[in-house]
Amino acid sequence: MRVDIVKVTPMPKYTPDLTRANDTDRHVGARIRDRRIMLGIGQQQMADLIGVTYQQAHKYERGINRISAGRLYEIAQILGVPVDFFFEGIGKGRGPDLTRLQRMCLELTQDFSLIDDEKLQLALAQMARALAADSE
Repeated sequence: MRVDIVKVTPMPKYTPDLTRANDTDRHVGARIRDRRIMLGIGQQQMADLIGVTYQQAHKYERGINRISAGRLYEIAQILGVPVDFFFEGIGKGRGPDLTRLQRMCLELTQDFSLIDDEKLQLALAQMARALAADSE
């Protein structure tokens, strides 16, 4: 009786790289950053609220590090949005990044919210209206 030995090459096993961030992570991070800025929360303040270092919060927002489900839920609570807010627009492909003007408006809103004196806020709002009227 003859027995042939056949060498079987195993199929390469698919192992997703769970340590690397991907486009979804970058999209979620960008949504977190934009919402945080919109609310006038600084990155260090955000890090303190979720109990991570400034560097870790920065990595979350840049999509460098992945965010666990529990942490994402916590971030959603802090930012006052449902978790699915961070995934909006992802099925359609990531939309364009904020324009320079949109980013400036968000930062202006953040800076304005940091002014404690209501009289100064009112004066700044009146000045902005006057400058806008002059440019028409």
